[in-house]
Amino acid sequence: MTVKSSNGASGPLWRRRKAARPAEITAAALEVFADHGFAAAKLDDVARRAGVAKGSIYLYFSSKEDLFRAVVRSAVVPNLEMVREWAEGFDAPFAELAPRLLAQAGAVFDRPSVSRFVRMVIGESRNFPDLARIWRDEVVSPAIGAVAAVVARAQVRGEARDGDPRLHAFTLLGPLFMAMLFRDVFGEASGNPPDFGRLAEQHGQTVLRGLLAAPLARKPIGEEPWRTPTC
Repeated sequence: MTVKSSNGASGPLWRRRKAARPAEITAAALEVFADHGFAAAKLDDVARRAGVAKGSIYLYFSSKEDLFRAVVRSAVVPNLEMVREWAEGFDAPFAELAPRLLAQAGAVFDRPSVSRFVRMVIGESRNFPDLARIWRDEVVSPAIGAVAAVVARAQVRGEARDGDPRLHAFTLLGPLFMAMLFRDVFGEASGNPPDFGRLAEQHGQTVLRGLLAAPLARKPIGEEPWRTPTC
């Protein structure tokens, strides 16, 4: 038997609807932020897309910044958590792990939900410093920390060169970040946007030559299109 609330909504269905509202609001906010940017995004538009009253947003989120944090946690953080958990559970030599890690990271950087937020944070963080802080706390620091942990583990095993693991993490992820910005800034106008899969594969092979404690076995002369410095 269906139980009705005082306003006519069915009991179980009404409760399920209420429990789903935060997710519905953050999904709507993701679209509004992506379409208009943070400054121009209006909570009225978020409420309209979510199918709720504007006042309902404040039942779950104290401010637009708080809503932005929730969107980042729902749309971006799970992608990074997936990569982190994979890296922690993949017990393999660094020479095998690093290229696969970069491939996973490249797939995340290639997702519109990530690149659109990066562009928005960069464009509006000067006027809204909380955006940069939220992005740093929720995305950048955990991502750099996860990659640094992988490097540190390889150093303990004697597989990676000495050095600050965090700086090595910047070395590993930097080209992917630059490619994402290049694609988002120039887009179709670039004529040749970077392929994240190919970039991750090539960068993985290149950076390993500098990071591995023991050099990779070299191909015979004539099969390798480059020369590795001996210094």
